[in-house]
Amino acid sequence: MPYAIHVRETGGPEKLVWDEISVGDPGPGQARLRQTAVGVNFIDIHFRTGLYEQQLPFIPGREAVGVVEAVGPGVTSVKPGDRVVYTGVQGAYTQVRLVPVDRLIRVPDGISDEIGAAVMQKGMTAQFLCRQTYQVSKGETILVHAAAGGVGLVLCQWAKHLGATVIGTVSTEEKANLVRDYGCDYPLVHGKDDFVKAVKDITGGVGVPVVYDSIGKDTFMQSLECLRTRGLMVLCGQASGPVPPFDISILDKKGSLYLTRPTQNAYLPTRAKVEEGAQEVFDVVQSGAVRVHVNQRFPLKEAAEAHRSMESRKTVGSLVLVP
Repeated sequence: MPYAIHVRETGGPEKLVWDEISVGDPGPGQARLRQTAVGVNFIDIHFRTGLYEQQLPFIPGREAVGVVEAVGPGVTSVKPGDRVVYTGVQGAYTQVRLVPVDRLIRVPDGISDEIGAAVMQKGMTAQFLCRQTYQVSKGETILVHAAAGGVGLVLCQWAKHLGATVIGTVSTEEKANLVRDYGCDYPLVHGKDDFVKAVKDITGGVGVPVVYDSIGKDTFMQSLECLRTRGLMVLCGQASGPVPPFDISILDKKGSLYLTRPTQNAYLPTRAKVEEGAQEVFDVVQSGAVRVHVNQRFPLKEAAEAHRSMESRKTVGSLVLVP
């Protein structure tokens, strides 16, 4: 019998329970996968803690690479033996599972299982952040918080590939050295560097056109100070907690600012959009423009340790679970 990680009640990492599951035959529009690598994202922690609501019990995780074992009646888009990746389908922390075939993308031969699992959700997120939410252009200077995280590290490289100058915040000197090698022109360390002052100095007092903030509560108000007139605040996460309610008139006072909270569901609503985003991700990875940094690997049954490591901000780049 295959095993999976279950969450039967929300709370700390100890709520991730390793247990047997039963996986049946795929139905119409489905494929059964034997998974080989599972991506870990901060959103998994938000579901585990109950910050994001999910009906209990559930299997966490939203992306993985696997090999198709069987397909349902009438399925022709994939076949047994295909190596595929998916993102945005809850229930990835498992050895075997059923997945809707319209979410499956074949993995190119030049991309390993670990890289595929590590980059798909983070890469697709970075793709819509710098190509759709705000179209980063050559010659611009941007600010990326949590630059050493999974999404941050991809976003820094992608923005640099597009010709931008990248300011990035990190939590340690070690991470600052890392992101400097991954496209970040100005690494800033929280607790040591005043990122608002640094942004003003670097931009000659003008500010940046866009801030990508995945930290949330601890950086949100200061991030607004970094924006130029009519700049865009992209709240793309809340690792430090949700942003408290605030007077919306502050956006007017700070220069008619824009604010958005983008999600994958809104930017990847159709099969065509998923394929388009995945192809761009594969292209930048295979070209070498984006290097995927997989620095942490845990057995799937040790998912709790993986979550502890991520929550403590010990992780750098991407983290994968091996079923």
